[in-house]
Amino acid sequence: MKRQILTTYLAFFALAASASASVPGTYARLEADTLRIGNTRIERAFAWNGGALRTLWLSDKAAGRTMKSRHELPDFILAKEAPEDAKLETITVRESRWAPACLIARVSYHIGQVELRREYRIYEEVPAIACDTYVKGIWDIQPEENPILDQICLKGRNWHCNCVEFHDVTDHHNSLLEEHRFISYHHKKAWNGNLLLARDFTSGDGLFILKEAPCSDMQVGSRPGDFYTKNGRFQVVGIGFEPADILPDDWTRLYGSVMGVSGNDEVSEALALRAYQKTARRQEDMVMMNTWGDRSQDGRVSEDFCLQELDKAARLGVTIYQIDDGWQVGKSPASVVKGGSFDNIWARAGYWDLDPVKFPHGLSPIVEKARRLGIEIGLWFNPSVQDDLADWEKDAAVLTGLWKKYGIRIFKIDGLILPSKAAERNLRRLLDRVREESGDEVVFNMDVTNGRRIGYNWFTEYGNIFLENRYTDWGNYYPYKTLRNLWQLSRYVAPERFQIEFLNPWRNPDKYPAADAFAPKNYSFDYIIGTSLAAQPLAWMEASNLPEEAFAAGDLLRAWRVIAPALHAGTILPIGEEPSGLAWTGFQSIIDGQHGYLIVYRENTPSDRACLRSWLPADSRVQLKAVLGDAKSCRVRVDKEGRLPLTLKAPNSFAIYEYELR
Repeated sequence: MKRQILTTYLAFFALAASASASVPGTYARLEADTLRIGNTRIERAFAWNGGALRTLWLSDKAAGRTMKSRHELPDFILAKEAPEDAKLETITVRESRWAPACLIARVSYHIGQVELRREYRIYEEVPAIACDTYVKGIWDIQPEENPILDQICLKGRNWHCNCVEFHDVTDHHNSLLEEHRFISYHHKKAWNGNLLLARDFTSGDGLFILKEAPCSDMQVGSRPGDFYTKNGRFQVVGIGFEPADILPDDWTRLYGSVMGVSGNDEVSEALALRAYQKTARRQEDMVMMNTWGDRSQDGRVSEDFCLQELDKAARLGVTIYQIDDGWQVGKSPASVVKGGSFDNIWARAGYWDLDPVKFPHGLSPIVEKARRLGIEIGLWFNPSVQDDLADWEKDAAVLTGLWKKYGIRIFKIDGLILPSKAAERNLRRLLDRVREESGDEVVFNMDVTNGRRIGYNWFTEYGNIFLENRYTDWGNYYPYKTLRNLWQLSRYVAPERFQIEFLNPWRNPDKYPAADAFAPKNYSFDYIIGTSLAAQPLAWMEASNLPEEAFAAGDLLRAWRVIAPALHAGTILPIGEEPSGLAWTGFQSIIDGQHGYLIVYRENTPSDRACLRSWLPADSRVQLKAVLGDAKSCRVRVDKEGRLPLTLKAPNSFAIYEYELR
């Protein structure tokens, strides 16, 4: 064993020199029987243990604190047998258009005829280390009854915890997360949630563990929960895998685990978590229009309709015009034509061909006119979900064909059903194939509105998230409810990852009670658009149904497009009260310790002044520069509790400020 370790150790340093140069400050060093992985902010050290790594300590370098782990078990437990022929490699992943560079420390071994890889990802200046696990082979081993994906066991009996459980399927949910707050006790307990935040009020240590997986109630495989807690022992469980899922010749990816450090205060905790989340994918800012929100379904989709829509979309400041269901020959279940179906798509000739009646000249006239107007064309697509997406290669060929022929690179992926690991694996193959064939140009809008899908913490590398369907036709669109969903999620998921809808408030006033103060008709169009500006605005409407007065809002969206890159580069977190229709609320984008942006909403409240809970330092003086909305430049002082005094003259108004601490 010692000779094996020495050989691995020497081979590692042959690779590490170039790795360190490519990803400054990162390292993975095997010294005798200790593997140390880290950067300038964090270090996680392991006993090599023949490849069955066991955490020794987790260091918060910024705070100068080290948390020692006390358990004697491996961090990852899949089988009763011990690993064999373990080796360490390092791989440098270069910076791409969408993601920063990272160093991967890969620990690989086999147990019987099962091969395993644990890949630890380390990024520059990020106080977290991610771990991805892969498995392949022939299952001939004894599985553990309750496999452990990752774990750490720390001192202390004063760990105050928050386990955050997310919900998608937003056609049926309008509260998208639950917080389970507790003090970890000496009895072992299971919790549901993708995120566990823990603070030790004795030592000042802070820790977060992010489970990269679908929402708890949508995961595959048997699972007792997502986390076990017992005093300072924190375990990630529910690995997203059953022995039957294994393939002999292809890797299957299990759910992922990320461990990060912070102080035991909300600010450092939020910044640490978001620093990691921003490594998943750089978001491309877009103002999208998708006409489905006006409920014409596929009834109006045609060349003439799209050409007419584009002129008005350009006036509104739209950058992506997405043609939803109806561009194809095949009829979906949502078609105005009866009998549509997604069943056995590839048994139906020409289902995904462009409809020659609706588009007699193909998409070229639409794409060319859009380009002249500064707009890109996007399309909707529903993968063939039968047999666990077995036809993924055919689906991928449709998308790459549209990219090659028309340059279309924005696709909404809808209708997903992922009931198994095989379906999840084939979806990843589909998306990866399209990215590869397009030179990583294609962006996906991942719909999470219905069915068993990906949630908010899985498949994060592929694009943004289409969050919810809301319609004035059904009387279920309320601006404050959409704002509330974004506000709640923004504490734990980067809001720039979400497409947030705004609708035409002039439509369907009769679908709401006359005395309903929160009906869309009672808000200005600028304000309704304003509720989406911390995210990616989605004009969920037909432009041709807007009255002439609506197009003045194009100035707002064009001005937002100028500041969006800087706004979204920061860490965007909720401020004020939870939106209720009667609150002062908003978002703060923290760019650095001195600068950032504020988006402030005065809902239908009687007072024109309020003090909003913020992430600004107590007793600080702040210069506010008016940017958009009803903002007026001013200088204010934050109070001793971090609350920011602001004034907005009218109810249901908003303002965007650029701030600087003075």
